[in-house]
Amino acid sequence: MSTAARRRLALLALLLLAGAGAPGIAAGQELLLPVPSVTIYPNEEIGDEHVTERAFIAATVTRGSVQEDRSQIVGKVAKRTLIKGQPVPVNALREPYLVLSGKPATVVFEDGGLTITSQATALQSGSVGDQVALRNVESGLTIRGTVARDGTVRVGTQ
Repeated sequence: MSTAARRRLALLALLLLAGAGAPGIAAGQELLLPVPSVTIYPNEEIGDEHVTERAFIAATVTRGSVQEDRSQIVGKVAKRTLIKGQPVPVNALREPYLVLSGKPATVVFEDGGLTITSQATALQSGSVGDQVALRNVESGLTIRGTVARDGTVRVGTQ
């Protein structure tokens, strides 16, 4: 066998091994993934009606880089355009904002039995756990706080 023929054979063997897929997945095995049923644009909230499932050849999907469960998609907001029928990258979604930039927000300070609430204007949008800046309506001072699950912004000692 010539050197060129051996090289072609070795290259073919490498290509076949590379296409074998992820460990533990048989060649040709299908993987059912949630995909958009319509094109979804940035900042659109994803409803259950916007998601369907589609089979992919497991060896063609990089596991861990795409959402593998419908519950990881529904209720989230697209950070970028999601193409109909294509897997959703894990970094393409975010939680919905509970505090919106330019809108009023309730600020809560709690210390022991003392609770003080006030109104402020959000200077940036944020989801649960995000640090956001707000402008106190009464004093004009800029304050920072953490967005809580109930949509309020917690400031001070936590």
